[in-house]
Amino acid sequence: MANAATADPADRVLLGILLTSIAYFLFSAQDAAIKLLVAGISVWQVMVFRSLVVLAGCYASGGAALFRDASRSPVVKPMLLRSVLTLAAWLCYYTAAKYLQLAEMTTIYFAAPVIVTALSVLILREQVPLLRWAAVFLGFAGVFIACDPATLGITFPILLVLGAAFFWALAIVLLRKIALQERTIVQLLLNNMFFLVAAGVPMLFVWRTPSVGEFLLLLTVGVLGGAAQLALFDGMKRAAASVIAPFEYTSLVWAFLFGYLIWHDVPRLEVVAGAVLIVFAGLIVIFGEHFSRRGSSKTVLEKSSKKFS
Repeated sequence: MANAATADPADRVLLGILLTSIAYFLFSAQDAAIKLLVAGISVWQVMVFRSLVVLAGCYASGGAALFRDASRSPVVKPMLLRSVLTLAAWLCYYTAAKYLQLAEMTTIYFAAPVIVTALSVLILREQVPLLRWAAVFLGFAGVFIACDPATLGITFPILLVLGAAFFWALAIVLLRKIALQERTIVQLLLNNMFFLVAAGVPMLFVWRTPSVGEFLLLLTVGVLGGAAQLALFDGMKRAAASVIAPFEYTSLVWAFLFGYLIWHDVPRLEVVAGAVLIVFAGLIVIFGEHFSRRGSSKTVLEKSSKKFS
């Protein structure tokens, strides 16, 4: 397989879409495992265990040399900022969870891909075609229908979720800039090192010794979280942030699927209709990228033919 530097541009984008789609599936599986854990263990403790598992994997992959490389990396400060943004998003989201229904929270939070697309224009100077904008808003419409939210007013909890969406969008856009400057494994190490420090202090006040089953589930969360971050970071090297944005909507589909398999939650008709729109939005981006690349390649070939005719 061609590496990231020599692969065909169309193949790079499609591989980026595949990797980020896998990442959101793994994140959804991780969230399902965390939902099983938090009945008896704090989220701080879960985060520490997850970070320790990922860092152990990093050490197994690169040894002490990898940690030395990470300490001298030019992206240390940007990764710290990204980790702070991610932590802020997490705190806003779970604080609002005390006051809002899941349907309301999910609908508001999935404004994030729209914000990512807008920020990719303002910050990354990406060119976002109308078709891609249409896919983003179509995906958001699918989330809105699937969640079937009540009429919402502008309250403090709603502002918290909007803040979570904004912080997460900023983190994703920043990740796109960082992804082009450093190896994926170094980004993975730095991200989890910062999270380990941030979660370590609060965990000391809420520690509870896990049972054997809980310990195995904590290890599973670490493996899933590490693999998801690796896929997301690597996918960001290959596709523009605005291309990736609509595929975050697939998380909703996986969330409902895991809900059915684990807790026997039966999706409503609105959920099925919303899922169809979400998948359709992703397909629009895939085929749009495919045909635009074919068109570009055809133009190049035509110019070459004229040059040598």
